[in-house]
Amino acid sequence: KIFQAIVSCIGGDGTIYIIPKSFETALNKLMAEIQNTFKGLGLLIPYSWKKGEACVVRGSDTVWYRAKIVEVSGSTLQVQYIDHGYIESIPQCHLYPTTFYTSIPPFCIPCQLYKTLPIGNFWQQDAVDYLQELLKNEEVEIHVEELPDNPWGKLSISLYFGGMSLSSFMAYQKYCVAEDCQDIQKLGVFEGDLSPSYLLQPLPFPGETFPVTVTHLVSPKEVYICLDSSGNLAKCSATERAASHDSESLNKALKWCNKIVKTLPHLTNFKKELPCLAEYVDGLWYRAKVLSITQLVPVQILVQFVDYGTYLVAPTSRLRHIPCHLLKYPVQAVRVLLAGFKPAAGDKNVERIPYSPEWSLKALWTMVDCVEGKRLSASILTVSPDVTISLYGDDKNLVHLKLIEMGLAELDE
Repeated sequence: KIFQAIVSCIGGDGTIYIIPKSFETALNKLMAEIQNTFKGLGLLIPYSWKKGEACVVRGSDTVWYRAKIVEVSGSTLQVQYIDHGYIESIPQCHLYPTTFYTSIPPFCIPCQLYKTLPIGNFWQQDAVDYLQELLKNEEVEIHVEELPDNPWGKLSISLYFGGMSLSSFMAYQKYCVAEDCQDIQKLGVFEGDLSPSYLLQPLPFPGETFPVTVTHLVSPKEVYICLDSSGNLAKCSATERAASHDSESLNKALKWCNKIVKTLPHLTNFKKELPCLAEYVDGLWYRAKVLSITQLVPVQILVQFVDYGTYLVAPTSRLRHIPCHLLKYPVQAVRVLLAGFKPAAGDKNVERIPYSPEWSLKALWTMVDCVEGKRLSASILTVSPDVTISLYGDDKNLVHLKLIEMGLAELDE
């Protein structure tokens, strides 16, 4: 069985506590009921607590939770929050004994990684801390491998985050040995000799009008677009729906990659078109490809962010190997030429685009104003040798008409 779950906590012994997504509604309903039933403080009169006894606990967030007594020591009790897994020492005045809700099984499931042996036969503290930092409150994919011998035992699972196997990742980090480690290659860090490449984005048919956003402008005529399906998915074509699903999955996978990026090796091969991860000016890492070496001392590499079209000259410290599972998502940004206009022969603006001097900088900034943050639509005219489109603004007029009005471009039949 395969399902999505939230990791609620990592036990001190490396037990992974998960709450299946399908349980969330029922858990929220129960929590609301508990809050309505128990108000105010815990039990203030002396009470003889017993190990294993059911109770409710008022957490540090002042919310009441179901719990059970794990250990009794003086005025402080060690309790386990049975719907979340974590264990805490709590003063007696924050607890209340109850037999309410004991017929409802715990919502969180204790799990262990299938056929995975921690170094030294138990999870070391640094490994537990790392698991906690990596997984707590995150959504993951669970593959059930083996049921426990008794109902209170641990479920043996394979856990995947952002398309990557946790067992393989922890084995790569030298925290454990994973018996079934066939997918260790999915980390992509062992495949330096191969020349992987990105998949291209499938485009709608010529003549079809589809929503887009412009992610980067090279010149008023050459831009990068992304298929935009943020609107009504029901009205979208199959291509747009697939692009939307890819974009969502890619964003999740990239979020995970940003969490583990320091464990990925630095890039040492700067072959043209080689996929990699690159750090942008916002401090986050995105998919990119190597274009050229621009400087040798110190080494500076020109890369392009394939999901946006933007360029960056980066030192090698800001480039890392890309995990192979990130290559299965098509590139989100598509380079296109806009049809129907050309530079105006009479454009007397002196400031020109250095790499495209037929255009003035004023024409470029005017086009930026026409497309930035706007809901645009496009229709493909040709796909070869370049993808050429007609681009329409949110008023359904061709975006380049503003440039023609201002004398910065002229019609091109």
